[in-house]
Amino acid sequence: MKLVQNSGVPIYKQIAESLKSDILSGKLKQNEYLPSIRSLAADLRISVITTMKAYEELQAEGLVTAVQGKGFIINAQDSEMLKEQHLRKVEDALMEAITSAKIAGLSKTELKDTLNTLLEVSQV
Repeated sequence: MKLVQNSGVPIYKQIAESLKSDILSGKLKQNEYLPSIRSLAADLRISVITTMKAYEELQAEGLVTAVQGKGFIINAQDSEMLKEQHLRKVEDALMEAITSAKIAGLSKTELKDTLNTLLEVSQV
């Protein structure tokens, strides 16, 4: 996990987003435990409180559940919910691309051509 100290994004949010991405992509599976709060804090050389805040954010989103004395376990993920979350990410990325295209002075056709080229290259 890579953290950027001066990114403007709080460290706990970076941790939560990284773990969320791993959960949603399937790298971390249902019923697996997250690393202990203390061990993750030690590995990342950050405060235990910061790590706890990240885990609490994941719990608030329903991605993990705290198990007394054992840590945080990854919940089963609803495939429709996963699809919706990924769709939201795609929409956000495309909106950012549209904004950048406007700034660059690209036409709709040029933007669509760029997207089509990228789709062909990535073989989606």
